[in-house]
Amino acid sequence: MSTIGYDSWAVDLAEVGPVYPFQGSEFILFLLGLAFWIGWHRIQYTRESAHLEEARKAGDPEKMRELVEKY
Repeated sequence: MSTIGYDSWAVDLAEVGPVYPFQGSEFILFLLGLAFWIGWHRIQYTRESAHLEEARKAGDPEKMRELVEKY
């Protein structure tokens, strides 16, 4: 099975060009990577915002203010 279109390596590699698998699909892989990267940051932002909002609402605000002023 050949992913680069050559069945035999008995050729002059200087004339072959790229010899890596899935040549020609770099832009598609770039778009998939970019979508994953943006999606990952969006998910992280949403989760961290929810966590910080939950932490902000936890506890008694008067007690927290008193503790902050103590130090």
